[in-house]
Amino acid sequence: MSAKAKIVIALGSAATAVAYLGYTGNESFYKQVLMRCVRRVDAEKAHVMAVKLASMGLVPKGKDIAADKSLLQTDVFGLRFPNPVGLAAGFDKDAECFSGMLQTGFGFVEVGSVTPQPQDGNAKPRVFRLSEDRAIINRYGFNSDGIEAVKKRLQVRVGDKKTGIVGVNVGRNKSTSDPVEDFVTGIRELGEFADYVVINVSSPNTPGLRKMQGKEQLQNLILKVLEARSLLKNDPPLLLKIAPDLTEDDKIDIADVVMNDKTKVDGLIISNTTVSRPKSLESQCKNEIGGLSGQPLKDMATKAVSDMYKLTKGRIPIIGAGGVSTGQDAYDKILAGASLVQLYSALAYEGPPVVSKIKRELANHLRQDGFKTIAEAVGSAHRKDQNFENRMQ
Repeated sequence: MSAKAKIVIALGSAATAVAYLGYTGNESFYKQVLMRCVRRVDAEKAHVMAVKLASMGLVPKGKDIAADKSLLQTDVFGLRFPNPVGLAAGFDKDAECFSGMLQTGFGFVEVGSVTPQPQDGNAKPRVFRLSEDRAIINRYGFNSDGIEAVKKRLQVRVGDKKTGIVGVNVGRNKSTSDPVEDFVTGIRELGEFADYVVINVSSPNTPGLRKMQGKEQLQNLILKVLEARSLLKNDPPLLLKIAPDLTEDDKIDIADVVMNDKTKVDGLIISNTTVSRPKSLESQCKNEIGGLSGQPLKDMATKAVSDMYKLTKGRIPIIGAGGVSTGQDAYDKILAGASLVQLYSALAYEGPPVVSKIKRELANHLRQDGFKTIAEAVGSAHRKDQNFENRMQ
């Protein structure tokens, strides 16, 4: 055999091995090889590429252990989730790949944030990896194809629940003259295609948006949004997404609003990205403007979950987000009061196989502590571990 033929065979074998390991979702291959290669590509370009591949179904299928399925299944907001691990908003901004991402093993996918009118978002570059910190800073600024484009993509879900649980997260346009009406429009136009809807008043990248978390503004917003939702036939659960950078007074005010009979929501998502910069950050990009996500956000977000669980007396279901990349991370948020969890940044470092890893590890933690359901574990740190709150300080 000629040297050239040997080279061709070797290259073909290597390509076959890479394709096989990628398709089957080998965790070590993704984390140690493939994702390191992906991180050589500009962060936003890599994101766009990932969405495109997922929209074509070119993603590894999730691996579930049979014994874990019944343990991880849980009922929240009147919906039955196959598992509590979801994809946070921000990845599938325009409802392009929710079906593909569900195939990777997520229990639910949240699309958006979607703005009424199309908008480009902030100037590039606007996404930065902090590899040393396993974090990301983004200042996307609600780049969105707009409601009409997203509505067309979501319409395939009408009468077809095989696609799994999909939430729709709505936001406001940067240059809007009526922010409240933007949220109302989003709920009115997209709510019928959603299993749950989210009003996002917590992104740090749209000027003035976080001010809508103030008590009076929030009351007015929720009243108007609830009125819009009441006109929808499917009456989807309404969730509020809040920031991690809230003062104690802010948290008390939000709890008062969401617990009030007139402005009560069905759930909270805690939390969005943070504008704070922990001293522990090592990356050269650490001072870029935008929201920080990933591992440095983990403890801050978990403490916010714990605080809001106590303030709402455990009566408002919580989705915990921020720094989830292991089963322990997910478990900590559940113990703190989260009924479900979400991730996004972990995908940039470990790829889709991270979903199966988290579920497997989470199931092991539940079994080790004697829990037979997710619901039994929710908020149990407040009942069983007096030191938990101290660890979150």
